[in-house]
Amino acid sequence: MKMNKLIFPLVIALAATMAATGCRKGTPKVTQIPGHNQPIVGDTGNTPTLPPGGQLPGGETPTPLPGAGITTPVGGGPLPENWRPEDMNQNREKLAAYTVHFKFDSAVVQDKEQANIASVGQDLTANANEFLLIEGHCDERGTEEYNRALGERRALALREALVKIGIAPMRIRTESFGKDKPADPGHDEAAWAKNRRGEFIVCTPK
Repeated sequence: MKMNKLIFPLVIALAATMAATGCRKGTPKVTQIPGHNQPIVGDTGNTPTLPPGGQLPGGETPTPLPGAGITTPVGGGPLPENWRPEDMNQNREKLAAYTVHFKFDSAVVQDKEQANIASVGQDLTANANEFLLIEGHCDERGTEEYNRALGERRALALREALVKIGIAPMRIRTESFGKDKPADPGHDEAAWAKNRRGEFIVCTPK
């Protein structure tokens, strides 16, 4: 009997202590950050409220929500990763002076063309609202299928050259016309040299 009289008050006291300290199953852990008005609540599956400085204790930063920080170009329009040339305004004249020409059966960008690449890069850097379509073209020699593939390699080589100087790849699309759109309809070396080319078309949101 004496033992029961001693244990019963201890059980009551222990239960009261647990209730006061929030040790019930499922109760979230609460941490008060000095200088921060709201406590950080953990174990709930939610992103905690951040203290000043934007970091959690221990230097952790919560993962941003999907789509955070993504903005449309100036003036609206499609997101950079989703844009299509056919949905944009196209200006074929602005960068026409910087058309790049290639040697016969080659997709290598020649050293003498680097100034044109740099000028196109400068324009894109100065105009964040611009996107770029690069068209690859060939002369009339060779099969249609072969020239279509060669034109694509030429366009991709120009894209790679622009990416190397800092242009975001998402701003550039490529297309090949093979020998279908000659700049010069002639059938001699002078005409062929003009037709082995890559053209830059500026695209802007409508």
